[in-house]
Amino acid sequence: MDATAGSIGHRLVAIIHWRRLRTAAVLAGIFSLLLLPAWENHVWVLLLRMFVVCLMCVLAFGFWERFPRRLPRWIARWVVQVLAVALTVPPTMVVIYILTGPEVGPALWQDKPRLQSLFIMIVLGLLIGPWVALGALVRQREALARHQALSFALERSELERRATDARLALMQAQVQPHFLFNTLANVRALVETGSSQALPVLDSLIAYLRAAVPRLNASMGTLADEMGLVRAYLDIMVMRMPDRLSFCIDLEPGTDALPCPPMAVLTLVENAVRHGIDPAEDGGAIDIAATLRAGTLHVTVSDSGLGLGAAGTGGLGTGLSTLRQRLALCFGPAATLSLTERGGGGVVATLSWPAREAAE
Repeated sequence: MDATAGSIGHRLVAIIHWRRLRTAAVLAGIFSLLLLPAWENHVWVLLLRMFVVCLMCVLAFGFWERFPRRLPRWIARWVVQVLAVALTVPPTMVVIYILTGPEVGPALWQDKPRLQSLFIMIVLGLLIGPWVALGALVRQREALARHQALSFALERSELERRATDARLALMQAQVQPHFLFNTLANVRALVETGSSQALPVLDSLIAYLRAAVPRLNASMGTLADEMGLVRAYLDIMVMRMPDRLSFCIDLEPGTDALPCPPMAVLTLVENAVRHGIDPAEDGGAIDIAATLRAGTLHVTVSDSGLGLGAAGTGGLGTGLSTLRQRLALCFGPAATLSLTERGGGGVVATLSWPAREAAE
């Protein structure tokens, strides 16, 4: 009962909203200006009559817009609203002429000039009122169409965002075990050979995982975060093959705070170790550099290993294929990943994406 009464009260408030009153005042002003040249009485009388008529028509329009909640199928609501406006004009005008007539003089039905004036006003009201109502209905339909189009666009944007997030999560789920299992395999190999480096490598692995695991599900980090993971990973690899691997990290000032997808650079570094440095008899070096040019961040991972031809697949494994897709989802077509042969042997991998403030 209370809910029903509240719903009815809400609809009644919507009918007599201040916008309805404003509409009635504007229409009254327009009609008064049109009739003013032929009006012989006080101007305020004309304004009052027009305002009351317009207000009653607006209220009738709004009432049948919301009551009853359901109409028979054979009649459209807009027809009821237009008819309500038309039927409101004659009785309202008659009541106004009776209430605003002179105190002394013949009755309305005996005063021919007043009856003629009343007749003219009713005819004008019947001619103009329904057309104004139709215009209001057209504006309502257009506003509703715009609102629905905006709602559909927002819903589609939200669905696209969720789909993108889901794809990113799936790709990161593929990447996470890749790094973990490869690193654990390295530790296992050291333990099997009885290497004295096994314990330091295990300690470094624990430190690496402690830093990496909290960032695995993050959609975006900073280049400084990524370089911390890269350095921890390379420290482990240097312990595993101290005489065959060296590395250098050079970041241009100001680039460390720029956004970087988690594991993006690490994917290239790990690929360089597996396919370039580790298979090479003499090992090699890995150089990592980051520069900012024309609003674009460029990160290069250069190794002096065996090169693209020796990798068998050209270096385009699952990790790099997934990385390309992640970059496209994060930054769009402006993000690129290129692999080229390095002079003297090795591979140069370059990541590029638009620089902007890191996401929260």
